[in-house]
Amino acid sequence: MNHQKVRLTPGLYFLATPIGTARDITLRALDILASADVIAAEDTRSLRHLMEIHGVPLEGRRILAYHDHSGPGARGQLIAALEAGHSVAYASEAGMPLIADPGYDLGRAAAEAGFAVTVAPGPSAALAALTLAGLPTDAFFFAGFLPNAKTARRTRLEELKPIPGTLIFYESPKRAAASLSDMAEVLGPDRPAALCRELTKKFEEIRRGSLAELAEGALTEPPRGEIVILVDRGHSEPVKASDIEADLRAALEDHSVRDAADLVARMHGQKRREVYQLALQLSKG
Repeated sequence: MNHQKVRLTPGLYFLATPIGTARDITLRALDILASADVIAAEDTRSLRHLMEIHGVPLEGRRILAYHDHSGPGARGQLIAALEAGHSVAYASEAGMPLIADPGYDLGRAAAEAGFAVTVAPGPSAALAALTLAGLPTDAFFFAGFLPNAKTARRTRLEELKPIPGTLIFYESPKRAAASLSDMAEVLGPDRPAALCRELTKKFEEIRRGSLAELAEGALTEPPRGEIVILVDRGHSEPVKASDIEADLRAALEDHSVRDAADLVARMHGQKRREVYQLALQLSKG
């Protein structure tokens, strides 16, 4: 037995569950599952199986389904349980709750109603992939799943293109090749990237390379299983002083010094004060 019954105070307890290997669950999460008055899960069968593996008995409790299609009715039942002074445990299907998971509305409703909300943290596919990808970790952006439709997907990628951090996506094996192809076209074929699949499982695999290389590889050898795609931030070319001066001279023909400086500073992402000083010099020359 790796769990024990503990006295839980009334409130909502979010539980992280393994993304692959069952033993990745925390001892605290097992204690909460053994002790909570009410248990809810995104996938009731998966959680029941996990509890069986670790010898956590239901003891007459049933697992309430709470997912994208359960509607406000199930959420109302859980809030009612909190109002009755019960402890409520909610487990995602795999990984951290609320990350590409329907628990957000439940957590918000419980907090707004004044109930205590806490989490037993644990596995996360996004963070596991970030650890293994070999890309910068100082700043990153989780973008979830891209849209299915090509036009909407490319529009979303255009929005994400300037973000100064590693981009993290979840993707299905059926769409991986198409998404990587669009990423290569929109974000740039030479951007370093990684495709991580089946993390913590028997067939775990990390593919690293440029977006163009990964897109080609996904066509010749389609990836299977749960997939996370990571893309390095864009690295813009350094701005040349000659380019700034040339653009300022052109702008000064039709704009005041102030307006020309504002325009060129925004164009090149430069400090306005420095560009304004140069514009003053050029206007006097």
